[in-house]
Amino acid sequence: MIVADTHVVIWDALEPGKLSTAAKRALTQADRTDGILICEITLWEIAMLMKKKRLAVDADYQTFIDLVLQSRNYILQNLTPAIADASVNIDLGKNKDPADHIIAATAQIKGVSLISADNLIQTSLAVKTIW
Repeated sequence: MIVADTHVVIWDALEPGKLSTAAKRALTQADRTDGILICEITLWEIAMLMKKKRLAVDADYQTFIDLVLQSRNYILQNLTPAIADASVNIDLGKNKDPADHIIAATAQIKGVSLISADNLIQTSLAVKTIW
């Protein structure tokens, strides 16, 4: 099991060439075994990107998300009290993005790696990352 950062979910669906070899391998392995966690905040981030026209998709939001969730062994991870608490205490250095804190805290609480190209998350060493 792994956690996928928002951009990883988007790139996997729309631009897989942007994913590193290690990221592709980890996604494929988790897809075939115990699954890929997507945080609830990722759904919100994608909705916001589409609303702001920073993510162009030839479908409405609900259709796109339904297709994404059906495309792999994705497991939607809710925001638990433990994840919320960890998200305000996790040290991601200069990264102040609340969504990134929730996503990284999810990996930390679940004890799994996070697939992310985010340099601030990677260099923080707060959570094991794959890229």
